[in-house]
Amino acid sequence: MAEATAVAPPPLTRREFLLYVWTASMVLSLAASGGVVLWFAYPRFRAGEFGGTFKIDVAKIPTTDAAPENHSDGRFWFVNTGSGILALYVVCVHLGCLYKWVPSNNRFECPCHGSKYQKDGTYIEGPAPRSLDRFVIEAVDGAGKVLASTKTGNANADPTVGGPLAVPSTAVSLNIQTGEKVTGKNHA
Repeated sequence: MAEATAVAPPPLTRREFLLYVWTASMVLSLAASGGVVLWFAYPRFRAGEFGGTFKIDVAKIPTTDAAPENHSDGRFWFVNTGSGILALYVVCVHLGCLYKWVPSNNRFECPCHGSKYQKDGTYIEGPAPRSLDRFVIEAVDGAGKVLASTKTGNANADPTVGGPLAVPSTAVSLNIQTGEKVTGKNHA
């Protein structure tokens, strides 16, 4: 019987070697530049900074007759209405000015163009096209389980979207999600 001899593959040519090296360097270069782009493009919000989550102890909820609390680090007004808690975005929906709480009138007023809003952010008068924007609020128990949350979506299509959060009695803290803004309801 004749023994089969193994046929050796042809040697790698210089042209093939350079093609492989060039292809590998292009793949590595594209992967590295893609990684750098993703690193800078992906938002990295931490708790306690705008775009992240703000934790508020339930014991620190203001009473219904108290003035709204301005949380400038989170860019929201923390409001206790008779029907629940709201976190109103501090930017006026007309042209982006920062509106203020006016205690003598018991309402929010924009100093730039005169838009006025009720304590719950509902439009009263002025050039603003809609009510104030709100952030999503979650009521959390001691184990970190979400007990209740405000809805997200379109306030014009669903009147329950962005409404006040009735805080459950077993809640320990509230999480204000400043990365989840709910657009206010159109007034006209």
